[in-house]
Amino acid sequence: MKALKQGLPLAAASLLLLGPASQAQAGAFVHLFEWSWNDVAEECENFLGPKGFSAVQVSPPQEHIQGSQWWTRYQPVSYQLVSRSGNAADFANMVSRCNAVGVDVYADAVINHMAAGSGTGTAGSGYDAGSRAYPIYSGQDFHGACDINSGDYAGDAWRVRNCQLVGLPDLNTADNYVQQTIADYINNMVNLGVKGIRVDAAKHMSPGDIAGILGRLNGNLYTFQEVIDLGGEAVSASEYTGQADVTEFRYSASIGDVFKNQQLSYLNNFGEGWGFMGGDSAVVFTDNHDNQRGHGAGGSNVLTYKDGALYNLANVFMLAWPYGYPKVMSSYAFSGGDQGPPSTPVYQGGEAQCGGAWICEHRWSAIANMVAFRNETEGTGVTHWWDNGNDQIAFGRGDRGFVVINREGNALNRNFTTSLPDGRYENVAGDGSCATVSGGQVSLNVPAMDAAALHVGAPCDGSGGDGGTGEDPARQVTVNFECQNGTTVMGQSVYVTGSLGELGNWDPASAILLSADSYPTWTGSVEVPPQTGIEWKCLKRSESDPSQQQVWQGGGNNTLAGQSAGSTVTATASF
Repeated sequence: MKALKQGLPLAAASLLLLGPASQAQAGAFVHLFEWSWNDVAEECENFLGPKGFSAVQVSPPQEHIQGSQWWTRYQPVSYQLVSRSGNAADFANMVSRCNAVGVDVYADAVINHMAAGSGTGTAGSGYDAGSRAYPIYSGQDFHGACDINSGDYAGDAWRVRNCQLVGLPDLNTADNYVQQTIADYINNMVNLGVKGIRVDAAKHMSPGDIAGILGRLNGNLYTFQEVIDLGGEAVSASEYTGQADVTEFRYSASIGDVFKNQQLSYLNNFGEGWGFMGGDSAVVFTDNHDNQRGHGAGGSNVLTYKDGALYNLANVFMLAWPYGYPKVMSSYAFSGGDQGPPSTPVYQGGEAQCGGAWICEHRWSAIANMVAFRNETEGTGVTHWWDNGNDQIAFGRGDRGFVVINREGNALNRNFTTSLPDGRYENVAGDGSCATVSGGQVSLNVPAMDAAALHVGAPCDGSGGDGGTGEDPARQVTVNFECQNGTTVMGQSVYVTGSLGELGNWDPASAILLSADSYPTWTGSVEVPPQTGIEWKCLKRSESDPSQQQVWQGGGNNTLAGQSAGSTVTATASF
């Protein structure tokens, strides 16, 4: 997906769809918050392009007030392209380099207001909010100096759209001159190759005013509007969906609440089934630059990089689930809500310095690899949903992908049904190991607080996938295990374990779950190295606690002699 997204229908009715029909969005983009233009260009070439990100959202590029705080970028002085991130030449160079590697640039457009106070901007321009004196605007270009009160958000849409947001002089965006001046600014960026904009503070402008500005723009510009709407407000997000996409803040608040406080099994109809706007209009995110600092919406439930593995799993879900156009947040470390970006650049000596001052969540392995999963599963619906009634879930994306998320404190070992074609696939959300799909079945061992994701673009055959083993299935041995007479009680299943890592090294917690499709005979396939003799046994145990309900197959260990590469053998035992 590039300049414009195309809504794509979910899979055919023959697939198991969950919740109301929505439209899957192609691709995913990233917000490199407060990165310099030179660093963004490097990242497009070295990481975003190769990883398949559709676009990068950059911080507001216009002249702004001076100061170290992050929010200085959101107080415009003029529309000159001179900001903390670099000058006009740096900006143009960044856009050109990102475009060259297939990564669109979305500029954050701050067009509702101008800077408060007085002083000199980052390009040397003087300004004075008191007298409404700016290089491009004067008094007649603004609304009156009323302020938005907290109670206005619930009951007075006019004040929300015509009064001052936190004291910032509010532009009269219905005025012809103002609309044209804003359009000229955006068109200047379009002429440089910018492919999209984020309309900051869109709820503080009339939808008609925004439509008037958009109608003056050149080309096919992708646009999404920031409208904070958690329900019960005088200004509704639905008023803005007719002209461009809109940020769905309920998604962020809800995904944080579920992953922190609820059960993941509740997510089986996430999106429109939860009352969100239509998926073909929604830009979604786990967190953004505002609400990760306690601004915007979502409160204490917003997940951020500080939540570690929980944040990682929520992003895996966001990128796997077919609702909206997902935006990945890329932050810097902060301890206060006003703290600005690090003084050191991201790129030093040609390498990105991530994990310290710059967090770079988009480079976390699972998040980065799930972008390709998103691309590969475009246009497919949810199939084969499974959950344990609590915090372990799995679902397919038609015949293109399959994902498992384990938010519990114990490993998840299970055979899953999937529509993936037979073959071996890299676990792109986990350790990069290979998993075999045979007859629609795949056995996965997902550690606590971890995930697994397979997709057709990451086969374990040496032709693709990041971090995989590149094993050729023809060089492995397929063992079809059968454990007969495996009668079980509620909550108990049959597993196989043995003397190889592929069989869990005799550890019941790492044993391979077999399928009960032929109950009381349990079956499953495991790939093992050629010419390697193994010992193995069948094991009954609790599905939730590997140490409970254990019943081992009696007698000595079963043995299987080493087999030639590419062969398939059957190994049978009985309780």
